[in-house]
Amino acid sequence: MKSLLLLLSVTTLIGILAACQFGNPSGGDSITVFSERHYDSDHVLYDRFTDQTGIRVNIVHHSADPLLNRLENEGEDTIADVLIIADAGGLERAKNRHLLRPIESAFLTDVVPENLRDPDNHWFGMTMRARVFVYHPERVGASELSTYEALTEPAWHGRVITRSSENIYNQSLMASLIEIAGEAHARDFAEGLVNNFAVRLDGTTTPRGNDRAQAISVLAGEADLAIMNTYYIGVMLNSGDATQIEAAQTLEVFFPNQATTGTHVNASAVGVVKHTSNVEAATQFVEFLLSEEAQRHFTTSNYEYPVNPNVEWADLLNEWGAFNAQDMNLSALGKHNRRAKEIMDEAGWR
Repeated sequence: MKSLLLLLSVTTLIGILAACQFGNPSGGDSITVFSERHYDSDHVLYDRFTDQTGIRVNIVHHSADPLLNRLENEGEDTIADVLIIADAGGLERAKNRHLLRPIESAFLTDVVPENLRDPDNHWFGMTMRARVFVYHPERVGASELSTYEALTEPAWHGRVITRSSENIYNQSLMASLIEIAGEAHARDFAEGLVNNFAVRLDGTTTPRGNDRAQAISVLAGEADLAIMNTYYIGVMLNSGDATQIEAAQTLEVFFPNQATTGTHVNASAVGVVKHTSNVEAATQFVEFLLSEEAQRHFTTSNYEYPVNPNVEWADLLNEWGAFNAQDMNLSALGKHNRRAKEIMDEAGWR
């Protein structure tokens, strides 16, 4: 009997110590995360969180709109506790649809810069990436490059490629231009860029493929410059695919608008679901994702910029150097998303 009591006491003590490392969650021993991110490296972090807290992390993967629709349809019956979207504008849309709750965390408001979080604390930026120019140095000189807007000039006719208007990263770039300079400015940019799209090997100027495909197309000579996110270069360098590695090693990175409004940045962001049954554990998980340990993992494994300012950038990011980013709260990306997509469609950006 004494042995049994001793065993129970030790087991209880271990459980308390594990929970205290990141707080003491109320409710069950698992959380469910609806996530748009699809990186194997993220799962390494989820396992670390479980090891440190005893809280299992169940993942449901899908793109942003189906996840938001499911949360809305399930309402109070949802199984989700946390929502992660690859684009901050997606979390802003979730907030506007009343799918998130404010997160009460002094730690999060301390480490996440104001422009990278919702003013009402419904979501927080988790990782950051910049949307830059990637160009072939044998066909483009760095002195030719300046701003996003300059790509609409006649000198770039038939030389530029990027993803389609369905891509959220391009929609957010357009939304940022609306926020900075208004709809007319954004329309001029969209129309001018479409006029300068390169002719693809299939004989059309229709955008296709993901960011990595754009870089490979520049390497192959379809275009001289692509607009894409920084972290893809790091992913390509470490992909094990010979063509991707060659493209990443050959092409150069340029941060546009350094002398004007700054380079467009976006963030994967995270929020706690409004109808979660486990607020404390969900908040613990979000805090873990912004911890120095997790932020260091994001930048060294997926080549994203850490949101936590106490964490050093990965070596590759430091090689590209510091840059000036657009000065705006990323909630603007969600605010202008619908209009950005309409303007892109009107400009013929398919």
